[in-house]
Amino acid sequence: MDSARQLLDELMGRNRNLDPDAKCKKLNCFDPEFCQYYLVKFCPHDLFVNTKADLGQCPKLHDDEAKRLYEEEPRTSAKKRQYEDEFLRFCNNMVNEVDRKIHKGKLRLKLMNKDDPDSPTHGGHISKHQEQLNVLTERIMKLVGEAEEAGHRGDVDQAQGLMKLCDQLKDEKDALMMSSENAHWSLEMVQAQEKQMEVCEVCGAFLIVGDAQQRIEDHLTGKQHLGYSKVRKVIEEMYEIRRRERSESEKKRMDDERRPRCDNGSSSDRRRDDRYRRSSRDDDRRRDDRRSRGSDRDRDRERERDKDRDRYRSRRFLQNE
Repeated sequence: MDSARQLLDELMGRNRNLDPDAKCKKLNCFDPEFCQYYLVKFCPHDLFVNTKADLGQCPKLHDDEAKRLYEEEPRTSAKKRQYEDEFLRFCNNMVNEVDRKIHKGKLRLKLMNKDDPDSPTHGGHISKHQEQLNVLTERIMKLVGEAEEAGHRGDVDQAQGLMKLCDQLKDEKDALMMSSENAHWSLEMVQAQEKQMEVCEVCGAFLIVGDAQQRIEDHLTGKQHLGYSKVRKVIEEMYEIRRRERSESEKKRMDDERRPRCDNGSSSDRRRDDRYRRSSRDDDRRRDDRRSRGSDRDRDRERERDKDRDRYRSRRFLQNE
């Protein structure tokens, strides 16, 4: 039902069931109904469909319009950073799981390829066949001896019966020897084939060294190998982008520290400089006011002296007359 609904959303739009006059809800890419892994890069649930590593169907919606809105969000968005962290966590868990599988596969091949002819299975198998052969050989030699004694006594029928039984035991011994040789050859073939096995470093699958080119290409183009290869590649790319951003941020911070404080100082330094400039302007204005007031007083004094001088001259003129 979810897949059918998603398909209808892609074909007819998310608001297909609304009335023509109804107001459409504005699309928000951070709604919980959208798959956050699909918004960041891709959804891992779509990589391993119908394989041994199948994660099942994704319960969230994969909307291309929401992904476009997500890509338009700035890199400094806290929500976008949170989505990327969650995507990296999920992908790292997948990679760690397959790395453990690869490690176990290598240990298994190492144990299987170990040449140990004294192992319990191998040694027990050979000793059992050898014991049966020894028993048959002893019985054949005993029957041959009894047949010779019967022949010396002149009992021809008994001698012929013992020889027939001896021939049957010889046929049984030959069959046992052939089966022993076939078992030993099969064991050597199995060990030789196991020694040529290797583990894929990407997806952990077992491969045959020197296998046919077609089978190698089928493995390399398979969903499981391509899926894990894509996950490993996108993890490296995202970490590389983050390392580049950190280096650029560190370089910018160091450039700001080397730059003079008057060019690009802190906010407190700029406020202090503004206060100093305002104080300097106030001091200059007060100084100009004092100078203007002083010049006015000097002019008043000069005017008073001129008046006193005129009065003194007029008084002397009157006295002389």
